[in-house]
Amino acid sequence: MYAPGALSRLILCLLLIWFSVPDSAASPRVFYLIPGLGADERVFKYLLPLLEGEAHVLTWPQPAPTETLPHYVARMAEAVPPAQPCLVVGVSFGGVVALEIARLRPHARAVLVSSIPDADSLPRLLRLIRATGVYKLVPPQLLKLFPRAGQWYFGVQNGEEYQTFKQILRDMEPRYTRWAIDRLLHWDSTNVGSSIQILGSHDRVFPPGPAPVDHLIPGGTHFMVLSHAPEISRILNALPLNN
Repeated sequence: MYAPGALSRLILCLLLIWFSVPDSAASPRVFYLIPGLGADERVFKYLLPLLEGEAHVLTWPQPAPTETLPHYVARMAEAVPPAQPCLVVGVSFGGVVALEIARLRPHARAVLVSSIPDADSLPRLLRLIRATGVYKLVPPQLLKLFPRAGQWYFGVQNGEEYQTFKQILRDMEPRYTRWAIDRLLHWDSTNVGSSIQILGSHDRVFPPGPAPVDHLIPGGTHFMVLSHAPEISRILNALPLNN
């Protein structure tokens, strides 16, 4: 038998232990990773082993020629349970898709890696490409013939990183790539939700502008999901699941 004072202390200790258990113990961290335009799970090969939690890489389904971005995203969102708190991490165009998935999944939190939080953040070069329509005249597979130009633009390092980049270029599907470029350039981000933005200081595709960035990676380029995986993983592993 416990004395009244000892019993009270025991109950107090149990309550302290109960309320000190972190939320992550009750709700394991879940990541849904979306690669960049035309890329696949290979861009996450250094990041995946560093993530603390359950991780799923979403694949790009083949779009119908006139399919809208919201309809396409709704198909991708079927992989994310509606009631599951999670982090949807999108790279480049994948960040746009992550924001659109977050519209459909209220418990999902969008995290952007080398991406933009809204259409107003589209850089001047891409706005010029949209205004002139030149992207409709240049076949996407042209980049496969000039990988060194792509290496410079995307900030890909020599060695294994460049070999991975060339393999991804080789496997890009032209119809999907043309469709995705068009949807990126004409993205309607009206009333899009909030997000966490992780951007590289040397990103040439989406260079940092005057607007504040949540996490700026020094020396990071558009391809930093490979080159700066440890820094990105530390940010992701520290993010709460709820906004």
